Amino acid sequence: MRFVCKLIFVSLALFFSQSEVSAQSTGHSYLDQIEFGNTISENTHQFTDGGSRIVHGGLNEPARILLAPVTPSWSGGKMSFVIKVDPDKQNYITTRFWGNDVNHNLLYFVCGDKMIGSRHLGDVDLLDLGSDFPFYNDRFFYKTSPLPLSLTKGKTELRFEIRSQGPIWGYGTNWEQYQKDMKEVTRGIYKVYTHTDGCFYPAQEEKQGIPPAEVKRKGPGAEVLERVKSRVNDEINKLRKSTSPLNQMQMQFLAKAYWIKWTYAYKDKEVLYQVLNALDELYVAFKSNPNLAYNDRATPNPDWFGFGPSACAVNLLYDEIKKKMDDKIDDGFGHKVSRREALTDMFLTSRKMNQKTRRQYTNQTMIKDLYGIYYCNKGLQVLGSDSAFTEPEALRYLYEAVGLQPWLGSDGVDGKPTFSQGKNYWQLTEKGLTKELGFVGNYGEVIDWCVEIYDATRPKPGMPGDEKIKNQIDRIALARSYFRYPMPDDDKFKAMRQEVVVGWRDTHYPGDVTYAQRPSWDGGPLQIVAAALNPKLIGFAQQMLNDNQFFYTLEQRMKDNGFRVTHGLLPVPEQYEIVKAQKPSGYKLPMTWDQSDFVFSDEEDGVIAIKNGQEIVYASLYWRARNAVNNLGRVHAITPNYDRVSTVYIEEKFDSSGLFYSVPDYTNMAFGNGGLKYPDSLHLAHAGEKLAIAKMPSGITYKTGQEHPLAGRANFYKMQFGHYIIAMNASKDKTFALTVPDDFAGAVNLVTGEKVNKKTITVSATSTVVLYKNNNQ
Repeated sequence: MRFVCKLIFVSLALFFSQSEVSAQSTGHSYLDQIEFGNTISENTHQFTDGGSRIVHGGLNEPARILLAPVTPSWSGGKMSFVIKVDPDKQNYITTRFWGNDVNHNLLYFVCGDKMIGSRHLGDVDLLDLGSDFPFYNDRFFYKTSPLPLSLTKGKTELRFEIRSQGPIWGYGTNWEQYQKDMKEVTRGIYKVYTHTDGCFYPAQEEKQGIPPAEVKRKGPGAEVLERVKSRVNDEINKLRKSTSPLNQMQMQFLAKAYWIKWTYAYKDKEVLYQVLNALDELYVAFKSNPNLAYNDRATPNPDWFGFGPSACAVNLLYDEIKKKMDDKIDDGFGHKVSRREALTDMFLTSRKMNQKTRRQYTNQTMIKDLYGIYYCNKGLQVLGSDSAFTEPEALRYLYEAVGLQPWLGSDGVDGKPTFSQGKNYWQLTEKGLTKELGFVGNYGEVIDWCVEIYDATRPKPGMPGDEKIKNQIDRIALARSYFRYPMPDDDKFKAMRQEVVVGWRDTHYPGDVTYAQRPSWDGGPLQIVAAALNPKLIGFAQQMLNDNQFFYTLEQRMKDNGFRVTHGLLPVPEQYEIVKAQKPSGYKLPMTWDQSDFVFSDEEDGVIAIKNGQEIVYASLYWRARNAVNNLGRVHAITPNYDRVSTVYIEEKFDSSGLFYSVPDYTNMAFGNGGLKYPDSLHLAHAGEKLAIAKMPSGITYKTGQEHPLAGRANFYKMQFGHYIIAMNASKDKTFALTVPDDFAGAVNLVTGEKVNKKTITVSATSTVVLYKNNNQ
């Protein structure tokens, strides 16, 4: 009897193994696959359990979840298995997950003592960083990572572990802040596959989900705006009656509310009293601690805002309080000075300090240049200071921040630019995307700051601001519109979400429900629409209103009880009334399923967005190459039935500096000094690889190992991803030849719509070619 059972088991095992390798009716083969929770598959792959449990999850498919530790700890369950690899080729490993699972734990592969990927912002991510919302409702998604050649060379199989740990908070400065205990089980892990093609296709016979029906929300409705007003007015009343001095952000909030008719602050003298009293107290604190001009912890980022919020308040209220400017106040040391002298001292000190410490990343320089420099100078202007810049001189900083002219770096001790990134570094691409180390997802959603920059240039609230800035922020918002894709909200209602998977500074997936503008602490979803009144942006806002996502988004935002959110809600009712009054526009977001196909490419950012029938492809070809050229690209490929996230090797051509960068052994943060060290003995699997550093333009000082936007930037990128070949010329003055593979003969160039009938295509400077062959070619 034992012999018969054993024979049956072996026969089933052989059948299962053979079906795994040949199951690709799509023509894309796997080397191997293991199905977790399937005893035959697990036994075939020498599975060992280190703290997991079998579940039946999406579509009743088997999976394993890794368990949380019994006693509090950062690390949890694990499991291991043996799987085939190719001894000579580049190998990839793909994992299948169910899109409804929401989980914040981390998962990662370990082979021996080698860890695949870094925990935080590595060019190769961990297996899973968790998700804040369902990643792809009612459908599966797949994560693909490259394996280092040093790991697979000469091997036909490897033993991998999947380990689990609790969430991390990337801004934490100590272990308790950074690494959280693992308190819940992980999301379900369904299958792992190995293959040599960077583009993973699930077998046609593999179960996939179906998109949720496109049902729009029935509520909430306009009653949410009354709750917004009530919340704002409650805060205003509290500040008007405060017996403690207001901080800078509270001053600015009241000063803005003073001009909004529906608020309790409108033309209210108590607001003026509170702001003047707060300014006097701030001056006393400044005289005691001059560093406050640069590091006021009452502001969201102490070294970015300076005295900008209080200067903004003075500018907004100056006509109402100018008679009080020459009153004498005490500096806290028994000396009397006029309020005008006191404020001039504060704002000038702050402006000078912030001129010397500008930030390179776009969102940061926008905030710092607006608050630390421009607003402080606005304060000096209304106070009549001889040290105030003229308006054109002050606008230079805002123009640089929004990409209207080259960003010249911090000012030196002589007040002149230091040109830290040369004389031709721009904060935004010509097409309107923020430009850092490639495409920026969530942190690239700078529209709220752009509108505030424009508002700052208005002579008075409600009057037009700087026309050049208005046109530029219009362009920025339209460029972001390509990076919203159809994806139901948390409750499966019709919505659009912002693309963050290919964003180099992003770690939280998926992106927020977003149409014209991402809702943030500081800005509402209609902010840019009300300011610019561009027909396309109006259409995007109307799409949001038609999907009934506007009021729901506000309701979700109001769950955060913080003051910063209350401040951001202040202009929302007026913005809604402006947008509601507009005629139907007819425009929809480009990625909406019923819109026309297109290709949007930004060669300066190395990013592309493709809508091709029932498939959306986002790709970042310049992917987290902060120190050197890494030949890696990041892809987010979306179909109605499944979703794929892939980090793949691509071809890159660049001018070499002759210098090389050795990948450090950082298993935690992939930058700086590697961040906090973990109490394990793991090493980064890609550590020690030698990467070439691109040649720097003349005039830029660079040291090997330094993070720099140009160290890993190539002139030409080529990526083949399944049925697509993307060839991007990121240079401004070179041409490159794309050789068309035989199996792409007759493919369509999606950029031009023409069929390819030649072996070589010339890719001109700052242009992109996208070849597509359908399944029948």
